[in-house]
Amino acid sequence: MKRSQFGLGFWLLLAPLLLWLVLLILLPHVDLLLISLRLRSGPGTYRFSLHHYAEFFTEPLYWRTFLRTAIMSLLATLLTLLIAFPLAYYIAKMMRGRAKQLLFLLCLIPFWVSELVRTYGWMILLRESGVVSGLLQWSGLTGAPLEMLYNDAAIMVGLVYTAMLFMVVPLITTLDSLDDSLIEAGYDLGGNGWNLLWEVVVPHAMPGIVSGCIVVFMLTLGNYLTPTLLGGKDSLWFTEQIYTQFITRFNWEQGSAFGILLLLLSSLMVWLGLRLSGQSFTQVMGR
Repeated sequence: MKRSQFGLGFWLLLAPLLLWLVLLILLPHVDLLLISLRLRSGPGTYRFSLHHYAEFFTEPLYWRTFLRTAIMSLLATLLTLLIAFPLAYYIAKMMRGRAKQLLFLLCLIPFWVSELVRTYGWMILLRESGVVSGLLQWSGLTGAPLEMLYNDAAIMVGLVYTAMLFMVVPLITTLDSLDDSLIEAGYDLGGNGWNLLWEVVVPHAMPGIVSGCIVVFMLTLGNYLTPTLLGGKDSLWFTEQIYTQFITRFNWEQGSAFGILLLLLSSLMVWLGLRLSGQSFTQVMGR
């Protein structure tokens, strides 16, 4: 008699993953949704309402911050891709042996410390009395200390730096599987570097590009530490609005509504990315 494919051992092995998904992802998000749909009608009493979602659309500060966060997250994702792709290609296809391993290790080293330490490192570099300002004064390019913190450029530098590894790793993985003979055949058929890039390399690396962009966009969209420290009190990042509602104002209902909206935005961008690239979620995650 043939045993069932999904026996007791299978479910025991799957149990930690299911518990993690249900207890740490599914239930908290369901609870967040339920909290966002309630409105206080009296001491300890609530009623169903969409008031907190309506509040988001009627208050310009909220939806403008939301749009700003989405646009800057998209820009940070694009910049990360533009920087990471040549680096990943060089490591995957140009380097061999120990040199390849060393370069990959150099990409990992900054992430051996916490995001807080890395962000403070950028603050030391970019502040008015920091290293970059000192070098500019020493070289004569500026005659006074230059403050490079607390602006959009500083936020973008921190976001790209923080997310770089999560773009480089999937790109290296996909590019490493590209057969060198395909590139050689392209040159033999009269192609140049740009032809091979757009017709051979990029299509082959598309699963890595999509998966990297998805991860980077979600991490950037939900980042709180980097925009707050590098952008200052005027960073206008949506996660800061969520923090303010939960911690400063103790308005959990409004904060939960903001959290659900942020989740919907990230899910929408993932769906759009997969549709535009012609990839499926299983294809992307399978690489």
